[in-house]
Amino acid sequence: MPRPTAAQLAYGSCTVLLSTLAMLLLSQTSSGLGVVIIALSALVLGLLVAMTVPVPKPTTIATAAPSRAGATSEQRVPDQRVAQPRISARRETVAAASASEPIRERA
Repeated sequence: MPRPTAAQLAYGSCTVLLSTLAMLLLSQTSSGLGVVIIALSALVLGLLVAMTVPVPKPTTIATAAPSRAGATSEQRVPDQRVAQPRISARRETVAAASASEPIRERA
């Protein structure tokens, strides 16, 4: 399942908050069961709005037409970069001045 976009999160959250506020003000309910029903319906409505926000389509890379010699439906794969060898640096440890005294950080 893909991650939600920022627009989906924003629209869904705003829908939940505003619809909960509107339903509570319009219904004038004071019972706990009424508040729970309104909160659950607002969550469902927010989820519905968040899932119906259009998701940007992934960009496609245009491929070159296959040559006549290899007229197959295979796509060309770009050349892979050659990984450069890593040069490891020499690390030295520094001994503490006094091991019996604890190190304190400033607050």
